[in-house]
Amino acid sequence: MALDQINVGIIGTGWCGGIRADSCADSPLIDQLHIAEIDPKRLDEVAKATNPVTATSEYERLVEHDDIDAIIISATPETTHYPMAKESLLAGKHVFLEKPIALTLEEADDLIAIANRQNLKFTIGYSQRFSPKYAYVKKCVEDGTLGEPVSALISRHITRNLGKKITGRIKLSPASMEATHDLDFVLWCLAPARPVRVYAQAVEKVMIKEVNASDCMWITVTMDNGVVFVIGAGWILPPGYPNFSSTWIEMVGSEGALLVDDSHRDVVLNTMKDGIQLPISSMPGESVGHVFAGAMENETLHFVDAVLRDRPVLVTPEEARQVMEVYIAADLSADRNEPVRLPLQEPLP
Repeated sequence: MALDQINVGIIGTGWCGGIRADSCADSPLIDQLHIAEIDPKRLDEVAKATNPVTATSEYERLVEHDDIDAIIISATPETTHYPMAKESLLAGKHVFLEKPIALTLEEADDLIAIANRQNLKFTIGYSQRFSPKYAYVKKCVEDGTLGEPVSALISRHITRNLGKKITGRIKLSPASMEATHDLDFVLWCLAPARPVRVYAQAVEKVMIKEVNASDCMWITVTMDNGVVFVIGAGWILPPGYPNFSSTWIEMVGSEGALLVDDSHRDVVLNTMKDGIQLPISSMPGESVGHVFAGAMENETLHFVDAVLRDRPVLVTPEEARQVMEVYIAADLSADRNEPVRLPLQEPLP
């Protein structure tokens, strides 16, 4: 049954969760906003900006709150995703969960089963699908502009200060934390074709010394229709402008090719105090006055709308699980120095 408004709880109001909270606070689709954050300073900051009904350090209060219809989980570290999502789904809440969906395929399967059993909306934060540039690539593949898909390439790089921040909270590879966005995007564009083989190579020269992580990973994926795509993802760009993210996309078909520059170098600020800055270059896309620079607002409100009007979510948990299987295969391939076939059959380490 469609609703007029819903009440939303947000668990974790850091970088991404803060954008989600700002988006919800300004939306007429939402009646009550509730937030949970363990950092008292950040909790106070976001509470003052968004005026929630509840502002607490105990996320359980949101899960147990009878009036909350949907929960957005933006908490870190990523080890919190599965237990928080499971508790929320079991409590009858619709759930938006930042990537990754879980840390094991078994956990992902459990969450999917609960959501299906409870008839709840459950989606994962792959925000690139909500960017106009990425949506245009999808459109050109679907409407035949490019002809039959042949190959794709995406190269993504972020700064090492961001890389250290990510790897400092949990040991996850560039495949699972950066390439995951692009794996999701290309698999979405090429559906219903499915991945059948993965070969990956990792480089360890810089980050390994400080945080025991790879610098980058290049992943080749073969689909069951013969299409091959390559994803490169790294997090060792020199510090430069904080949170800088640069991406290049090539989608090649039998009748055309589409090249997309998503390097965020189109807006340059140069001041006497701080020198050259790239102020609209972070992947999440913080607010710029009355609008948002990135796709997270659109993604957040799409989930709210799906709950309100009982519509399908754009990113299904089954799709997120497939992405997870591919980046697990990429990590295995890089470790073994050999291709890995999909679906994964053997017990994983």
